[in-house]
Amino acid sequence: MDEKITILHTNDFHSHFENWPKVRRYLQKTKKELEDQGQTVITVDLGDAMDRVHPLTEATDGKFNIELLNTVEYDALTIGNNEGIGNSHEQLRDLYTNSKAPVVLDNLIDLRTKKRPSWVKISKIIKTKNNTKVGLLACTAPFGPTYAMNDWKALDVDQVLPDMVKMLRPRVDVLVLMSHLGIDMDRYISEKYPEFDVILGSHTHHLLEKGEVDGNTLVCAAGKWGRYTGQVSLTFSTEKRQLISKVAQTIATQDLPEAMGDQNEISGYTKRGKHMLNTQKVAKLSQPYPGSQVKDSPLMQETLKAVEEVTKTTGAVLNAGLLLGDVGSGVLTKNELHELLPHPMRMVRVNLTGYNLWRLIREMEKNRRHLRRSVVKGNGFRGTVFGDLIYDGIEYDENEGQVLWHGHVLNPEKVYTIGTVDNFIYGPFFPTLEIAGDVSYIGDCFLRDALGEHFARNFPL
Repeated sequence: MDEKITILHTNDFHSHFENWPKVRRYLQKTKKELEDQGQTVITVDLGDAMDRVHPLTEATDGKFNIELLNTVEYDALTIGNNEGIGNSHEQLRDLYTNSKAPVVLDNLIDLRTKKRPSWVKISKIIKTKNNTKVGLLACTAPFGPTYAMNDWKALDVDQVLPDMVKMLRPRVDVLVLMSHLGIDMDRYISEKYPEFDVILGSHTHHLLEKGEVDGNTLVCAAGKWGRYTGQVSLTFSTEKRQLISKVAQTIATQDLPEAMGDQNEISGYTKRGKHMLNTQKVAKLSQPYPGSQVKDSPLMQETLKAVEEVTKTTGAVLNAGLLLGDVGSGVLTKNELHELLPHPMRMVRVNLTGYNLWRLIREMEKNRRHLRRSVVKGNGFRGTVFGDLIYDGIEYDENEGQVLWHGHVLNPEKVYTIGTVDNFIYGPFFPTLEIAGDVSYIGDCFLRDALGEHFARNFPL
């Protein structure tokens, strides 16, 4: 007898709640219909469900996202980098407290205990009515320094998968990897670990409408932001005890029917988040601070000072495009800070020799005109244009080609320390930062938090 098993998979919502009502109904309806036909249905989410760019996610530290996931009977969740490095150690530890679905994750270590986190399971086995066993493993993208700043260690997959596959494969009939690793790693794993029947992919926001077969493995992916839902149909021969068919498809959310009340639900999430953040007062400013997305401004000068305070430096570099508005006089709230700086950006402290600082500033000056009005996307940037590069404590003498540090010519062998944001490290524009810089990530606050604390110190309520 042949048995039908369906896997429904979602990923990389990034708090795009505008797609959630349709996706929720599709998951609930499809699960019921297929189970009524006698099928086993397994529903999983592959991480990056949350993104602090949404005010309700910010206001609840992502716990509201878990509430939404709870409205669907997910069988397992895993984490993405937005959960893993978009939260403090304590916030991530507590994020899934009320999750109805277990968190499956194999490559994260708590550096405070030297063990796997207490809130994860290393695997899950789902047994069908016909006693067919489907095993789930999961790995997330191992961003070393950024996880380490919050006392986690994300291991490379080759450090964990050999033992996990060896442990689980003999115990199950079907082996599935929940991957928040990206398409290149999924293809690598399908080649190196042919024991996986299915890899459910995410992280790089790729869409494989019908999946792809790499060796023995069906590799699947459903894009980003809830624009698609993935569906894998498995046929298992209970007589031969083997998987005889596996087919992938993706369902476009835009093609799903809209229901009355969807738009009110979606807008309500934003209103609720803004209201919660507006109740959190930060400072009382005696004057307005105008900003600009393309050039230096009074608000940028305060932001540079805030970065220096957190990174304990006397020099800093930021781009004007980070600031998406102005700050008025009077009471400053967390909602205003969130609207001004929606970017989930951490600050970094970078040590550079005088020669390499000179080289970095030369890179910045070479790119300055190009970047000023360039549209930039990705790496946590939530603005539109990159904007001008603004220095504090640093000057560039274009005629002499010299870089000055607080008015003095750089000593090529001396070590200088600057503060900036992690986006400058991830991005491609200034390679000297990553290649020659000694980079320390500041894990306990975002750029908007630093600016809020700066204003609170100078203009207390």
